[in-house]
This record gives sequence, C-alpha cells and structure tokens, in this order.
Amino acid sequence: MSDPTPSSAFPNSNSEQAAEQIGSATNPVASLQSDRSGRTRQLLGMKGASPGESSIWKIRLQLMKPITWIPLMWGVICGAASSGQYTWTLEHVLIAAAAMLLAGPLLTGYTQTLNDFYDREIDAINEPYRPIPSGAISVPQVVTQILVLLVAGLGVAFALDLWAGHQFLTITALAIGGSFLAYIYSAPPLKLKQNGWLGNYALGASYIALPWWTGHALFGDLNWTIAILTLIYSMAGLGIAVVNDFKSVEGDRQLGLKSLPVMFGISTAAWICVLAIDIFQMGIAAYLVSIGENLYATILIFLVIPQIVFQDMYFLRDPLKNDVKYQASAQPFLVLGMLLTGLALGHAGI
Repeated sequence: MSDPTPSSAFPNSNSEQAAEQIGSATNPVASLQSDRSGRTRQLLGMKGASPGESSIWKIRLQLMKPITWIPLMWGVICGAASSGQYTWTLEHVLIAAAAMLLAGPLLTGYTQTLNDFYDREIDAINEPYRPIPSGAISVPQVVTQILVLLVAGLGVAFALDLWAGHQFLTITALAIGGSFLAYIYSAPPLKLKQNGWLGNYALGASYIALPWWTGHALFGDLNWTIAILTLIYSMAGLGIAVVNDFKSVEGDRQLGLKSLPVMFGISTAAWICVLAIDIFQMGIAAYLVSIGENLYATILIFLVIPQIVFQDMYFLRDPLKNDVKYQASAQPFLVLGMLLTGLALGHAGI
C-alpha cells in the first residue's frame, strides 16, 4: 500500500479546503466550529458534510436530506394561494401543514432516500461521507426506510382527499405519480437523471408543479391553466436543478452520466442554467400582465433582477466553487416570486 498523497488526504477538495482543514487541526476553536458545521451539514444532507455520525435516527434523517424539503413545502403554499380559497382558519392551517408533511418529509424524504440508494456508487466518488457509501447504514435498513416513507405518504394523501371530498382521488393520484417519477428518475433501466435535459426537468417539475398542484387541488379545483403554467414555471426549476449538477461533474464523467455540465462543459452549462431560470420567470410575468395583474407582474420582474445580479457575481464566474453561495443568495428571490405568482393567480380567479 502506497502512502497517501496530499490530494488523497482531502478527497474531492481544492487546495483552499485542504488548507482550512490543516488550520483547523492546529486551532482547537476552529476545529470545534468546523466539526459543528460539518455535523450540521451532514444532518441536513448538504455538500461538505463530515463523517462519523453514530445515531441511526440522525443517519436516517441525513438520508432524507431535510434541506431539500423546503422548496416542496413552499410549493404547497403557492398552490394554496393560487386556489383563491385558502383561509387563515385553524382547520385550513392544519390541513396545509399535513400537505406540507406529505410533500416534504414523507415523499421528498422517500425520493432522496431512493436516490441515495441508487446513487451509492457515484456517491462513493463525489460524496463518500454519505450514509450508504460510508457504511453508516445497511442496505436492508435503507430499503425499509424507503417503503415506510412511501406508504406513509400515500396514506396522508388519501386522508387529504377524504377531507377535500374529492370523488376522484386527485392528491393520491399526484402522490402515486410523483413517487413513480422519483423511481424512474433514480432507478435503472430508465434512470432519467442520466439525461441532463429529462432528468433536470423531471426534478424541476417535482419541486414546483407537483406540490403546487397538491396545494391547489386541496383547497380549490385544479385546472389545465394552472397545470400548464406551473409546468412552464418548472423550466426555471430545471435551471435550479442544473446548479446541483456542478458538484458531481467528476463522478458523472466517470460513470457516464450525461449531465449538462458533462455534455456542454462548465461555462455553457452555467449559461443554460441561468437563462432557464430568468427567461421562464419573465415569461410568467408577461402572462400576469396579459390577465391584468400588472402590479404582481412588476414585483415579479423586480424579484428576478437580484437573481441576475447574483448569477453574475457568483455563479457565472465560478459555478464549481460558488454553487452553494449562489443558491443561498438567489433562491429566496425565486421562491418569493413563486408565492407572488400564486397570489396573483388566486386574485385573478384562474
């Protein structure tokens, strides 16, 4: 066995990260802060986590990637707003919370656990600290978690349909469809994520359209106009999904996955990403103008402007280094725009 080289001592890290780890080793306070940061990132399922968690429940939570629940829970809120029939009563608040439980911890948790199960080989290259490649949890335990989350999600969806009085079980159908989409996204033989266009659009639609439809159907009548508009909005979600591809370029190349950064190169993929995010939000703003919601459209345009600024400041200059910084800076404006659009559609009675 040969001695590890400096690069192998810090897998998937650049020289700055290596220097930071060396500095932490000689500074106890910095080391403690770094350890806490790494464990927090580990628990949330974020990039840059540290290994070594022993609690099986924290490991299970890490598999579910809580950081990814937020957009889908937010999508439910946007759908409730676009229905035009949500009221701030205790009953509606509790029902909306149940729908967010469905979209976030249960079905997103199912999706993320399923994805980690089928991505264990690529994670061994890109993120070896993840629970499965690190050996922190066994494969049978992972399969059990997938099934429990799926069954619980379908059960909550059915209960929501009963509350809404749906003759056709709309929310249950959406839950089944979304769960199937999550399966073909991650699992062979289709494995949609192998194709940068199909995979990222499926991801974008899952983050925007599906939870939006759920919230709208829960409090109102889901219609084709809402369905089509949110599928268009999901093209902006495609751009957000592409941002996540930059962290795994090395592993994607080795395993033959055709992500957009692999197919088009880093710079071109970054431009595809930001153009998708900006153009389709502006398209939604144009639609709001067409239905007379000019104030909402104007505010939406003003919410796109800071996204463009952060794209220039961070993402386009170095997408590999600044992907997380860009998302933290720009995405709050995107999700506020989603809610604004939902309120506009509800106000217009679409």
